[in-house]
Amino acid sequence: MANLRELKRRIGGVKNTAKITQAMKMVSAAKLKRGQRAIESARPYVLKMQEILGNVIAGIGDDYHNPLLTEREVKNIALVIVGSDKGLCGSFNANIFKMVNTFIKEDIKINYPSANIQLISVGNKTVSKFSKTNLDVTDNFKDIFGTLEFSSAQRIIKTFESKFVKGEVDKVYVIYNEFINVIRQEVRVEQLLPINPKKSLVKENSNNKRVSYIFEPNEKEIMDELLPKLLNISLWRTLLESNAAENASRMMAMDNATTNANDLVSELNLKYNKERQAAITTEMLEIVGGAEALNK
Repeated sequence: MANLRELKRRIGGVKNTAKITQAMKMVSAAKLKRGQRAIESARPYVLKMQEILGNVIAGIGDDYHNPLLTEREVKNIALVIVGSDKGLCGSFNANIFKMVNTFIKEDIKINYPSANIQLISVGNKTVSKFSKTNLDVTDNFKDIFGTLEFSSAQRIIKTFESKFVKGEVDKVYVIYNEFINVIRQEVRVEQLLPINPKKSLVKENSNNKRVSYIFEPNEKEIMDELLPKLLNISLWRTLLESNAAENASRMMAMDNATTNANDLVSELNLKYNKERQAAITTEMLEIVGGAEALNK
């Protein structure tokens, strides 16, 4: 009977766990829907801004100079690592940590062997992970995704934009999870600074002709105004992508956990019923045996 009580206790515990994981799945699904709507708004905005800036730069030519476009010898590199604030989201953070190590070993150490590396950690899990390493963590941003706001991106950018303009940092990369769909998220490494118009901004139409815009007051002043805005909106889109990818990963993890919990409940119920049947059979045999002994 003690074994039956233990099985019943385990069944109750697993059922409660299944209720919790199911609730977490539903919460993540609701957050994911909001995150998807935000991404659908941000993506075309960024692409259109890139298109406009690409055409402006193509028209200005090589005479235009802006600190955010400055290419120089790479001595210091900053990595903005975007993870999650909370756990229970599958391999979401593990994939980020793996990419950081891979990017440092297979890209930075090969192309810029003497460069110093600085980390900017975004998300509680990222902060916790890299605070235990020998890497130089210059800034930490916790509790970003609870109430994700555009000002969060601006605060992060302030930590490295001024350093880049002063020459204290020569390249800035961001590593994050991009939201592809509910079951697929991919780790991306993108260069934030210097902004490279040849690779990320220039866009031509189907006739390979530059789109003609009329600019007031002039193209250079427009560029000076829009380049910082592009940097801000690019990092903002990155945070939105990561937020949606996190919720999608957590939703799938909780769905799998709920399925596994329900399967375990079924197995435990089957075992409980077998144990109970065996106990009843044993008791009946003992009663029959006792009755036969009395008859003798």
